[in-house]
Amino acid sequence: MYDHILIPVDGSDESVAAARRGLELAMDFDATAEAVYVLNQRARRLTRTDPESARLREHGESVLAEIESLAADIGQSVTTELLEGKPSVQIDTRARDTDAGLIVLGRQGMTGLGKRLLGGVTEQVLHRSAVPVLVVSDGTQPDDFEYSRLLLPTDGSENAKTATEHATEVAGRYDAMVHVLNVVDIQAAGGAFNAGGLDQTFLERLDENGRDAVAATADEIGQIAPDVSVATAVERTDSLDGVAAGIREYVSARDIDLVVMASHGRSNLKRQLLGSVTSQLVRTADVPVLVTPRST
Repeated sequence: MYDHILIPVDGSDESVAAARRGLELAMDFDATAEAVYVLNQRARRLTRTDPESARLREHGESVLAEIESLAADIGQSVTTELLEGKPSVQIDTRARDTDAGLIVLGRQGMTGLGKRLLGGVTEQVLHRSAVPVLVVSDGTQPDDFEYSRLLLPTDGSENAKTATEHATEVAGRYDAMVHVLNVVDIQAAGGAFNAGGLDQTFLERLDENGRDAVAATADEIGQIAPDVSVATAVERTDSLDGVAAGIREYVSARDIDLVVMASHGRSNLKRQLLGSVTSQLVRTADVPVLVTPRST
């Protein structure tokens, strides 16, 4: 599934942490790895002299050299490429041109100018990419990370199902358990029906819909990989942060190592885009999030 892994870097602690995970994944999946640094075209336009332009390129080359050294320490080969242009466009184009199976990058960091958050680039890549994107939360990830407990949130939509294959593949590779979760958003349900409170019958109906969704996903995992262990859960949340809060609480309570979810979907009420949940979770989760693209 992940024959070629693309690792965009910018020299920040976050991108180095992401690069380490990307290189380790390449080793575990017997994949090729490529690290790219994008020389931002906006930065180039601010240069006035050839030496200034040369320093920008030298910085990019030094960042890539650091990744080469990291790869050597891990024992994974890596190729590097210095690109130029708008970062999200160049990353997306490179992924398509190299037929990458996975993009791994940091949630936030600093670009070559040292001012603009890479977080903006990360969200743009998530929006553009037809390739799964693994977003690493910060630069304090442990070197001995593992993937023994995966979380697969689902809302029962076709787009949510796109994540199932990826979660199953990763679980099979690392002998991990997949936790399939549906979160019942009580605040959204109450708002949708303009109710001061929800009666027990309606809440039970929402729970039942959730149980149907997780059961269907668990069955699909069983068909793909019968040996993968699966746990299912339906949890309610009354947080104003909605489904994302419920997912974060589950991650913390179950010591989850990795969240795998679709970039888009629909909520229990089939009104709220799961995409907004994914975006919020990517910004706030304490563990890496593997985002799979919208089904076509």
